[in-house]
Amino acid sequence: MTPDLGKYAVEVLSAYAASVVLLVALIAVTLRRGRIARAALKEVEREVKSDG
Repeated sequence: MTPDLGKYAVEVLSAYAASVVLLVALIAVTLRRGRIARAALKEVEREVKSDG
């Protein structure tokens, strides 16, 4: 069951596709930055523990 988009089908579907691509990119960047931050935090904690 697909809606009839008429003559605007290309524009509407391309807008949906662009939105999905942007959401996936934002999630990927967020997860990557989280991993980097977690690794940096572990390194700082390791340095603090070793310094006593």
